[in-house]
Amino acid sequence: MNVPSNLKYTKDHEWIKVEGDTAIVGVTDFAQSQLGDVVFVEIETVGETLAKEEVFGTIEAVKTVSDMFMPVGGEVLEVNPKIAEQPDVVNKDPYGDGWMIKIKIANAAELNELLSADQYKATINE
Repeated sequence: MNVPSNLKYTKDHEWIKVEGDTAIVGVTDFAQSQLGDVVFVEIETVGETLAKEEVFGTIEAVKTVSDMFMPVGGEVLEVNPKIAEQPDVVNKDPYGDGWMIKIKIANAAELNELLSADQYKATINE
């Protein structure tokens, strides 16, 4: 299972890559493997400021629909345009082209509450 060490993780299987006061958020390789073939992603929260652990969108696979949660509080700045046209990019490249949203971080201290790669691996028994 791919768990890049340069990212932070949530117990709900989202990852976050911090770039200054903004960040890119997506779902982990473990999450996409558990979901199966992703067929649709719905994110209608652009421009909204959401709290940590608040739902920012849903991801639909052949067998299930799952909520996606904010790893930290912030404003949703952008949705990845590729996931609307090719939702299966989430399965192929969850840490690259399959990212979900870009956010402006509201409280950087919340990043300290997230899991490291090693802590996340322990939660998924890797």
